Amino acid sequence: MASKSNEQIVMLPFMAHGHLIPFLALARQIHQATGFTISIASTALNIQYLTSTFNSSSDEPNNDHIHLVELPFCSNDHGLPPNTENSENLSLDLVGKLFSASLSLRTPFHSFVGDIAAKQGHPPLCIISDIFFGWAGEVADSLGTVNVSFSTGGAYGTLAYSSLWLNLPHRGRGDSDEFHLPGFPDRCRFHITQLHHFLRNADGTDSWSKFFQPQISLSMQSFGWLCNTVEEFEPEGLEWLRKFVKLPVWAIGPLLPPVVLKNDSSSLVISSGISTRRAGKRPEISTEKCMEWLESYSPGSVLYVSFGSQNSISPSQMMELAIGLEESAKPFIWVVRPPVGFDKKCDFRAEWLPDGFEERMKNRKQGLLVRNWAPQLEILSHMSTGAFLSHCGWNSVLESLSQGMPIIGWPLAAEQAYNSKMLVEEMGVGVELTRGVQSSIDWKEVKKVIELVMDKKGKGGDMRNKAMVIKEQLRASVRDEGEDKGSSVKALDHLMRTLESKRQVISSTSTI
Repeated sequence: MASKSNEQIVMLPFMAHGHLIPFLALARQIHQATGFTISIASTALNIQYLTSTFNSSSDEPNNDHIHLVELPFCSNDHGLPPNTENSENLSLDLVGKLFSASLSLRTPFHSFVGDIAAKQGHPPLCIISDIFFGWAGEVADSLGTVNVSFSTGGAYGTLAYSSLWLNLPHRGRGDSDEFHLPGFPDRCRFHITQLHHFLRNADGTDSWSKFFQPQISLSMQSFGWLCNTVEEFEPEGLEWLRKFVKLPVWAIGPLLPPVVLKNDSSSLVISSGISTRRAGKRPEISTEKCMEWLESYSPGSVLYVSFGSQNSISPSQMMELAIGLEESAKPFIWVVRPPVGFDKKCDFRAEWLPDGFEERMKNRKQGLLVRNWAPQLEILSHMSTGAFLSHCGWNSVLESLSQGMPIIGWPLAAEQAYNSKMLVEEMGVGVELTRGVQSSIDWKEVKKVIELVMDKKGKGGDMRNKAMVIKEQLRASVRDEGEDKGSSVKALDHLMRTLESKRQVISSTSTI
């Protein structure tokens, strides 16, 4: 077996920001624990995006430890707009095309890993690939190594998404809008409105099915799975996922900046640059100004509203949400983007909000509207923030719960509806306001739900108490103090030992 100084792991994330960043966080974690060299392979613009997340001389890409490697890809060859290499700012139909286009990475990726094997005289210790790149297992087999599939989501959401695509159980639900999903106990009934329309209409012959069914099936033939979650946080979800995939599943999350999980202050202010470096973007409002605004409010009194970097709601929903926020009289920070149906890159227009809304919110000091992107980790970490109205993307879920923050769910795409379902039904740390962009929503319901969750007594208080328990579970999982190691640290250690043992078996059999 190769020594640690020249051992290497190759990573292959899917082409979406919500996947790229957890892969990078995992690369840093593995290198810190083992000293191994990590190579992350993706297309040129995604490598450029990852490069932008490094902003200190001690943590630059392409140093001796973490290499960022470009794979050739031309969006024009796949019916995608020019310079389209990830899912940001794409409509769902174009996201479907991106999935299909991603299959073209197989040949250059095979060549890249083959070159590593030729130079080193042995293949990488393993490939860690996104579960959407099941074909990476065949590449690993052909080059004498193993593939570990990595889900950047949680166990519950990963199981739901995988089982839905592989089984399409909603097709046989009859007249009922509810159905049972293989892999889950009977008590977990799913609803047709939790599926985005491409999945709802899938029949196995459509382009989405033709991508997901083989890729997920191939991922289930991997050496094992990694999941961005914590054993104590999702014990049942992990148990169900392990039975479903019939493979080892290592819970190695939460993949968040260490400062978020190790600082026990109730008013954590993250050092300037952490979340902007993590996301590779600059917020429209400076961190300092945002913190200054929050400082004028009492603990737990501010609602943070954001639908992630790729999602938005309809014009009518945006109008009702704005009215509900104003009528609730609760202070809020709202990350606003153009509504569905408009160019995601265009300037935000005042006409999408009630007449004079932003000016009133500013004059009353009730609301702060931020265009496009805000320093989310800093906002959620501040003691004045009391709840998060979220699309329930997994990274946002982890960021919120790492601060003991209850969640108002408004899932919009991907596995978000299943995350929301888990938060509400299994964990009791959230309430779902509505789901999707087609649903009607009334400002009175918005006001009612905000008041319920922001209440420090009753159901709101109960959710906050449960969220605080989860906060401690997440923080305990990454503790690494001598013999006192958290479950996620132990899981990563066990994974590395298992891979090294597998390397010895492969090496011994190949020399016979």
